[in-house]
Amino acid sequence: MNMITGRAWVYGDDVNTDVIFAGKYTYTITDSAEIALHALEDLDPGFARGVRPGDIIVAGHNWGCGSSREQAVTCLKANRVGAVVAASFGRIFYRNCINAALPAIVCPEAVSVAKAGESLEIDLMRGELRHAKGRFQFAPLPPTVMNIFTNGGLIEYVRRQLGAGQGRRPDCERSDLQ
Repeated sequence: MNMITGRAWVYGDDVNTDVIFAGKYTYTITDSAEIALHALEDLDPGFARGVRPGDIIVAGHNWGCGSSREQAVTCLKANRVGAVVAASFGRIFYRNCINAALPAIVCPEAVSVAKAGESLEIDLMRGELRHAKGRFQFAPLPPTVMNIFTNGGLIEYVRRQLGAGQGRRPDCERSDLQ
């Protein structure tokens, strides 16, 4: 999970969660394979058919603004997108990326030069994005976030953390706290 290599899919500013995954499907589709088919369908109808595992979305400012719809991240993960690199993110979308183990990287300098279809390489540990036009630094992800990614998302991370203490009751269940 430390290195990600893929083609760039480049989009602009203020792409909201309803554009990433249309609200009309929110309560009617639950299968991840079907969710994947509707990713970005109104913005880029060829995305779901053309994206390959590891490909990287490169976006402008405020990517993922709008509602807290977690399917906006789920549809990208279902398409095996390797990362999203943006000039900035909607706050809740960014958090949903961490929860789902989808790297969300703020690197406006790289966004400004990336072109669709170009190859990108991301080194999460070094905080570096490599591109034909150079190397771009971004803030390395904190160790806790990397652990969440390594474990496949927040739910699995928490399960493993709780499992590491087997034989002990979690503090929230201790009888002396009640």
